[in-house]
Amino acid sequence: MFIESLAFGFVIGLTGAVVPGPLLFATIAASLEKGWTAGPRIVFGHALIEVVLCAVIALGFTIANDIVFQTASLLGGGALFIFGVMTVNSSRNATFDVGGNATGNPIVTGALTSVSNPYFLIWWLTIGNGMIMDGLKISFLAAALFTIGHWIADPSWYALVSASSSKGRNVMSDRTYSRMLAGCGVFLVCFGAYYVAKIVV
Repeated sequence: MFIESLAFGFVIGLTGAVVPGPLLFATIAASLEKGWTAGPRIVFGHALIEVVLCAVIALGFTIANDIVFQTASLLGGGALFIFGVMTVNSSRNATFDVGGNATGNPIVTGALTSVSNPYFLIWWLTIGNGMIMDGLKISFLAAALFTIGHWIADPSWYALVSASSSKGRNVMSDRTYSRMLAGCGVFLVCFGAYYVAKIVV
């Protein structure tokens, strides 16, 4: 049963990780700027937020209601929109000078991208909440193993994405690099606009 919980958590986590979303495009952008180590650091920031959410869920707190979902979509969507615009702006003069002065800390980026993603928050308040509660019905260990399996999936996928993206720096021109960063920013803007539009339209 415990092995199944770990495997189930990994599979569920991987199916969520491979779906293109704000964290993916933030990882690509950061990896192009800072190299392959940006991916694991972004995932670490992402995991810190998940630790807090899992603890809240395990303690029995629930705030899953329409008002919370609408507020998360509005505020989170707005934050993603702004983050995307900033990424597009920074891409205009972007080069392959990827020293330690590149903009933004990957750990902070991972945390902020996660908390500003309405889908991420809603997933944990609904599906994630249900999975942890089901695990707790078996034992605390089963719930913990499901969560650990989920956490293993994220770094596995995003380390691959980060390594692939960072290698691209060596085979593309500054113009292509700038366009890729701009594309990531546009995707973030679109995600943000989509979540805001669901509430205001």
